[in-house]
Amino acid sequence: MPGNSFGQRLRITTFGESHGAAVGVVVDGFPAGLSFPHERIARKLARRRPGTSRLSSQRREPDEVEVLSGVSPDGRTLGTPIAMVVRNVDNRGRDYAELADLYRPSHADYTYEARYGLRFVEGGGRASARETVGRVAAGALAEALLARSGIDVVAYVAQVGDVRAEIEDEAALTVEAVDANDVRCPDPAAAAAMVETIEAARKAGDSVGGVIRLRACGVPPGLGDPVFHKLTADLAAAMMSLPAARAFEVGEGVRAASMRGSEHNDAFVPGDDPKRPIRTRTNRSGGIQGGISNGEILRIGVAFKPVATIFRPQDTVRRDGTPVEYVARGRHDPCVVPRAVPIVEAMAALVLADHLLLRLGARVEEVP
Repeated sequence: MPGNSFGQRLRITTFGESHGAAVGVVVDGFPAGLSFPHERIARKLARRRPGTSRLSSQRREPDEVEVLSGVSPDGRTLGTPIAMVVRNVDNRGRDYAELADLYRPSHADYTYEARYGLRFVEGGGRASARETVGRVAAGALAEALLARSGIDVVAYVAQVGDVRAEIEDEAALTVEAVDANDVRCPDPAAAAAMVETIEAARKAGDSVGGVIRLRACGVPPGLGDPVFHKLTADLAAAMMSLPAARAFEVGEGVRAASMRGSEHNDAFVPGDDPKRPIRTRTNRSGGIQGGISNGEILRIGVAFKPVATIFRPQDTVRRDGTPVEYVARGRHDPCVVPRAVPIVEAMAALVLADHLLLRLGARVEEVP
């Protein structure tokens, strides 16, 4: 599979560079006959868009999507490839002029050049989180399909630096509760402390990392393949493809390594819903067992490193190996996690929709 494509039955291919003319996505394998969700896509892109709070990059992009193909004049999907494009309007290539001859610490400058022999200097090209615009647009399409089956996906910021949120009932979370503050954490006390942590890093010319957690309710049992396309594996591949992602976990995750089987096992019990006669008493597996969904709430986490661009002097080298001191310029997020929330939701939705179609078929009437 080409390195810019993702998915099996529902496949996306993103295109474009951070400071190029546009970014976008081609979605192939989406069922025919579904009303195209223009408003949902616009809402999702607005959540990802920079310049919407003091905690994010002040790059100003309207992120208005143009649909080039795959939708009928009356607004229904045709079953053919859906191409969506978003024009870049607030480019500042001059901020990157000095980078043509040096490599920024912990960026993809050196590795892209090692891979391709050249690189798109302005904004990091494809390595920039600007590339995720196409993922979010495609993810909104996937969410519209999942909603037909009663599957609801919500992510939130669970940690920034050393500040951790306490969420009693993940199943009750709503997008509105998550978006009630700029940091997208539904724990008000933790959110306030997270904002302080991000502001302190920004004022110090530094950056800070964090963790996003996601839950998906209504996932039916039986999604996922038993070996190489386990639901766990495809979710991990999706999340680890995101810029700045450094770790993925499902259910108890890393904590499971310090537990005994008697603590971690999820006992089966009779269900009180005729449609779900079998349930588990606990959900330490995070809704996936043997790589296949078991019908419980899907629970995953993604850890993100501190943003590589900081406004402090750093040591680096020029292309000829000459040492040099580098100080970043431009507009950058001091913490990526608040804006990454809709991106994590999008990738989870794409994986779930892909596996739903693999199991049920490609026509809308075949999707419950």
